[in-house]
Amino acid sequence: MSYRIAFKMKLLPGCEAEYKKRHDELWPELSALLKQAGVSDYSIFIDEETVSLFGFLKADDPKLLDSLPAQAIMQKWWAYMGDIMETNPDNSPVSIPLKEVFYLP
Repeated sequence: MSYRIAFKMKLLPGCEAEYKKRHDELWPELSALLKQAGVSDYSIFIDEETVSLFGFLKADDPKLLDSLPAQAIMQKWWAYMGDIMETNPDNSPVSIPLKEVFYLP
C-alpha cells in the first residue's frame, strides 16, 4: 500500500528557471536516498502567478520519511536550495502539509 502525500512550499520570485534547472540535474545520490525511503511518483508543480510550489509523492511508509532530515545528502541539498526558496533555520524548505479532500482512483 502506498500513501499519497501533498505539501506546498514557496519559491523566491525570479528563481523559477533556476529551481527547474537544479531539479533537472537532481543528484543521483539524493534520488537513490528518496527511493530507499520508499518514495515514488514524486512531482513538484509551480503556480507561476504566486511562485507557490505544490509537491506530491507516494510513500510506502510515511514514517520512513522522518529519517530523511538527518541524512547528510538531504542537508546538503537543502543548503544548495536555500538561496532560492523560503527555508527554516535548519535550511529545510518551509513545507506545509496539505489535507486531501478528494481522490478519484
